[in-house]
Amino acid sequence: MKREKHSSGNRLVDWLLRPASRPWQLLSLAVVLGVCVSTSLRENWGSDNAFVVKAAQTLLAGGSPYEDKRFLYLPSAVLMAVPEALLPTTVLRWSLPVAMSGLLGIGWLAALRIFSVPLRSRFAVVGFPVLALAYKPYVNLVLIGNWTAISAAALPAALLLAHRRHWGAAGLVVGLAIACKPMLVPVGLLFVLARRWRGLAAAVLVPLGLSLAGALLMPSPSLFFTKTLPFLLQGQDAYALPWDASPIAVLPRLGVPEPLAVLVAFAGAGAGLWAAWTRWRRTEGEPDGGELRLVETACMVMLAAFLVSRPSFDHYLLVVLPLLLASAVRPGSMPRSPWFWLALAPQLALVPWPSELDHKRRAFKDCATLCGLAILLARRALPSGRVILEPVTTAGSPPRTEPECAATPAESASRTAF
Repeated sequence: MKREKHSSGNRLVDWLLRPASRPWQLLSLAVVLGVCVSTSLRENWGSDNAFVVKAAQTLLAGGSPYEDKRFLYLPSAVLMAVPEALLPTTVLRWSLPVAMSGLLGIGWLAALRIFSVPLRSRFAVVGFPVLALAYKPYVNLVLIGNWTAISAAALPAALLLAHRRHWGAAGLVVGLAIACKPMLVPVGLLFVLARRWRGLAAAVLVPLGLSLAGALLMPSPSLFFTKTLPFLLQGQDAYALPWDASPIAVLPRLGVPEPLAVLVAFAGAGAGLWAAWTRWRRTEGEPDGGELRLVETACMVMLAAFLVSRPSFDHYLLVVLPLLLASAVRPGSMPRSPWFWLALAPQLALVPWPSELDHKRRAFKDCATLCGLAILLARRALPSGRVILEPVTTAGSPPRTEPECAATPAESASRTAF
């Protein structure tokens, strides 16, 4: 029966990897553009992007961007936002949602290429619009124009470069993303685990250099340390609290004392970092070149950071979700477990939830998904418990390998076929 399930799973993957027809390609494009148009017509489009644009406009006017407590990025982000500040509002209204979807699409395609998935396959063409329609945080991110989309494109692109042994270029991509928004700072741990110091140097020096340049161009850059950073470390204010999915913010809303909530969150983050380290060291059973090892280690590091970051919003998971979904083409990957889809259930658009969980209590669902994915990915880092027998040679006898029962499912199927 196990062989039948394995074969049926392979048949489904084979079907998904076949080229998508032209009508399916056009339909997928229409769905993504439809999401962009619908968000452009809403009144609250680009609400998060507006803070960055306002910061750039303040800089051009001779003021300090950090006079606005809602601008929480590095000084380098102000330089990145100057082109937007020069564009008319009408142009931004129609171009920003397309740019957000484009960045998410780049992340999806890069994640697929890590696992050698053809870009014209059914999985590639149909998977992205399904994500856009079924996963609520996708529409939310495109609507508000949050720069998380840059990190969602940069992490898969950097991992693709790292997988191809271009660690220096991977560090450059991560560094540019950090210069826009310091979300990928935890990925520096991946360079440490891999001992790729040149890539780590690029990831550190690029945002540092751009931030110094931005600080030299603005008055009172010290406000970032005296005003912005304390405001951010405190989890912002009551405005962000209803949407903050960090256990540090959610557990006190459920009656847990705040010191205990902080302890639980940091303990979970510590366990996540340990799982990332364990997953990176575990190389046996990786005949595919280590794609799963690279992707799951990076995703575990990011999920551990999301457990303690203040705030931690629902769209943060779009940084790791395309990578995890793309790994479904590999046997034993996390998306092949029903628990993965159960963890995502609170975010699916077709699942009905009480109205109080759709607005100011939405963080409860977001926290459940965040913790669920972190627990599942950490569990995958643990040893499987399988015993691998080494070849044994005795005097006067030929070499003997492991018995038939110790073979992998793929090996068993091939032996059965022959």
